[in-house]
Amino acid sequence: MVLTHLGTGSRGNATLLETEQAKVLIDQGFSGAQLQKRLARLNIDPTEIDCIFISHHHGDHGGGALVAQKRWEIQIQANHRTAEELKLIPEFTSYFDSLDLIRVSEDLSILPVPVPHSGSDNVAFVASHNGHRAAVITDLGSWTDELVTHVRGCEHIAIEANYDHNRLMNGPYPFSLKDRISGRGGHLSNEQTGKFLAEVCTPETRSISLTHLSEKNNQPHIAESTVLYYIDDVFSGDISISLQDGPEKSHYIGNAHESQPATELHSTTR
Repeated sequence: MVLTHLGTGSRGNATLLETEQAKVLIDQGFSGAQLQKRLARLNIDPTEIDCIFISHHHGDHGGGALVAQKRWEIQIQANHRTAEELKLIPEFTSYFDSLDLIRVSEDLSILPVPVPHSGSDNVAFVASHNGHRAAVITDLGSWTDELVTHVRGCEHIAIEANYDHNRLMNGPYPFSLKDRISGRGGHLSNEQTGKFLAEVCTPETRSISLTHLSEKNNQPHIAESTVLYYIDDVFSGDISISLQDGPEKSHYIGNAHESQPATELHSTTR
């Protein structure tokens, strides 16, 4: 299985998962033109996408789902509230409940796991491929024991490291916004992400992607160094930052290849 972030951040999110038998997206927060452009860098046409899983209805994660249905008739997988908020077309929508295991193909299954995020029924996703697992977790202000259970030991973990606490609190945002971002239903700080990863990383965890960094309240080097402080004793693999303008790097799950630039991977495998 190969995981490639097409871009993460407040202006849009989408992650490509590929196996020999399936191509799926986790979230579609881009315009149709942007999605087509980013997939084209990987020599993929939107019509090749089997389905799109939407984590929640906020525009930067699900705002492009409807256009994907209208333009390419792509099937959307979402929970009922997300589908209703996004006004998805029933004909091209499949509905899941939390902890329903969805089999996309013989070699790919997706498990949605509920996470706290205000104003949405948000889920993280754990993908399974021939006994290997990868997690895509975004937009949560805290975590649950249930999430820890399902993510622990994943070979790859993509998780938001949204803000540096000092930058947020000393920045220009009004108090109400600072309070919402840092609350239980908001986003994870670099420190919180590090503490969560310290709970779920095992010797099987080979790579981590830090995603959804705030452009105003964070910096890549701050996010990486803060997280590494908490996981230095439990993680010795590859850590990378996913930014808004992707795709950048592809991560292999389930074989011995190292991560490599996304465009290089697809130019050599197609």
